[in-house]
Amino acid sequence: MGKARIVGIGMDYSATSKAALKWVIDNLKKEDDRIIIIHVASPKADPTNKQLFENTGSPLIPLDEFREINVSKHYGLNPDKEVLNMLDTVSKVKNVTVVAKVYWGDAREKLCDAVEHLKLDTLVVGSRGLGVLKRVLLGSVSKYVVHNASCPVTVVKGSPQPTKA
Repeated sequence: MGKARIVGIGMDYSATSKAALKWVIDNLKKEDDRIIIIHVASPKADPTNKQLFENTGSPLIPLDEFREINVSKHYGLNPDKEVLNMLDTVSKVKNVTVVAKVYWGDAREKLCDAVEHLKLDTLVVGSRGLGVLKRVLLGSVSKYVVHNASCPVTVVKGSPQPTKA
């Protein structure tokens, strides 16, 4: 039996971040692993606890507390029931510890910061499947993280965005 791993998942409740979570549940979970759901909120958001934790991110929030609506609102989040149910299931069935952490700022930089701060063994993120032009204009979070994170990164691709005529 090896050392328990720490697996980070970038979560914004989009279809692709949910696919990333599902991928982790289906492929990486081992008993006693730790899953850290990493939220990166807009730097313009102004939740109650932002000033206190703006530079370091929130403390780790256990899944039981994260489920409580008041706790989530303190961090400016509105958790998705489907995601919470997936996390509950994996934590109970496989004895996996699940916690959440919230950062404020640029998702690319904060996900890389999280790798260092949380000593992640691996990070899993979703990809929106942007076309070439949108990716150049908007930048790709997943591409940035793949090139700059100090741990292995898995990108779970979403379906390509339809082009508008």
